[in-house]
Amino acid sequence: MFTGIVEELGEVTAVEQLAEASRFRLRGPLVTDGAKHGDSIAVNGVCLTVVETADGEFTADVMQETLNRSSLGALTQGSRVNLERPMELGGRLGGHLVQGHVDGTGAILSRTPSEHWEIVKVGLPAGLARYVVEKGSITVDGVSLTVVEAAADWFTISLIPTTLALTTLGLKQSGDPVNLEVDVLAKYVERLLAAGVNPLHAQEESK
Repeated sequence: MFTGIVEELGEVTAVEQLAEASRFRLRGPLVTDGAKHGDSIAVNGVCLTVVETADGEFTADVMQETLNRSSLGALTQGSRVNLERPMELGGRLGGHLVQGHVDGTGAILSRTPSEHWEIVKVGLPAGLARYVVEKGSITVDGVSLTVVEAAADWFTISLIPTTLALTTLGLKQSGDPVNLEVDVLAKYVERLLAAGVNPLHAQEESK
């Protein structure tokens, strides 16, 4: 589980194409400090398993399913990436609950800079709009953000200077793909309601 608070702006140092998979080597001295085989690290919002670490770098195997559902397949040597280690139970939850399971990819539609922040418009793939609400949370390339406006096929986010400077969102241009993860709680509620479960009634029965 992650919080969507990016810890480090890392870099892809090598990409090896395998049969229906890819092996990435990524540089991130902070997130690899103490990391070992089998640990998880979120890369642009995608939860990946560490294969090995050495000299501030780690490798991760990315299967075809992940490449199909995320923008990781577009990464090349030299690409910058957002990195985050899993949250520790008992610590502060700075963003919101993020699983690192990408729901789909969108694209940057426009950027509108102002003096102290920048409004970014992002396209929404079909099927995700119902989970995105004004003032709700969404994860864009692993960054926990608050939705400013929500429409049928797009939403906007407001990026402060810190986010622009310390994450890849400051580097993205119109047309660039981004990984999207919606709030998992909304998906659970939808599933329960579709099954005819009344959460309030279920709570009363459990007493």
